Amino acid sequence: MDDFYERNSIREKFPKILDILLLDRTRSTTRSHQNIIWANSNYRSKGKAYSQTSQIKSSLITGKMKDVIRSRAFKSKDIQKARTKQKAEVFTPTWVIKQQIDEVSTAQRDDLDSHIKIKWLEIACGEAPYITTRYDMKTGKFIEVSKRVGILDRKLKMVNEKIAGFLAWQNAVELAYKTIYGFEWNGDSLLLARENLLYTYIENYVFKWQVYPDEKSLEKIAVIISYNIFQMDGLKYIIPLSEKKEKIHSGQLSLFDDPEPTQWIIKKGIRVKVMNWEKNKMEFFDKGIGE
Repeated sequence: MDDFYERNSIREKFPKILDILLLDRTRSTTRSHQNIIWANSNYRSKGKAYSQTSQIKSSLITGKMKDVIRSRAFKSKDIQKARTKQKAEVFTPTWVIKQQIDEVSTAQRDDLDSHIKIKWLEIACGEAPYITTRYDMKTGKFIEVSKRVGILDRKLKMVNEKIAGFLAWQNAVELAYKTIYGFEWNGDSLLLARENLLYTYIENYVFKWQVYPDEKSLEKIAVIISYNIFQMDGLKYIIPLSEKKEKIHSGQLSLFDDPEPTQWIIKKGIRVKVMNWEKNKMEFFDKGIGE
């Protein structure tokens, strides 16, 4: 399975799917599509298009630039240290993930419907290892479908075991994806998280049916992922770096030559919205918080 992805990355093979995975659903409208932003300066040396507030475009990460975004395990040690210092980004060993999810998981339930519908929010999700352990975060080594321990992995494992018909399986899988949420500051990690969830769908599809899903099926799952795995400043519930600092000029004259004291106001950033699938509408993430 991992050899297939070495030869056929989603970024190269399905450009339409990549465009979906790059969308920022909070800022996008039916008329104007906006993408997630880099939100870090790790790639600034490659040009202005890679600056912190620039959107991640497909042309910047495909073709000759296909290896620009790589998982943490394959980033340089200097970049790893810098990201840990700046945003407390760390890797969590798979065995720790398993132990922690074991404590809260309801994977032992026999009630498939109840188990699928349990909602999960992964804060500062990085590459989403708590959602799906596709590979070891320290080594980057691929993990077989049957040995994965993420919360989505557990839901899909139960779906695979208990549902025999294809349409029922597909519907259950889509519902499982709609219950999984996660947010991340860094745009590169966010894209990797979204890709990991999409690959997880493909790999479980092949595990169950021994064939690859068609592009239409991939698109349906990609759309769900693009809504549920989103970019956010987790302290302020806004799009990273969207907060603005503006200088205030009082316009008052001074009888003396004293310089006018500098005053600033902070203009709140763009509030993040998430999809409420039960109502099929977007709602502010911070709705009800602090009320």
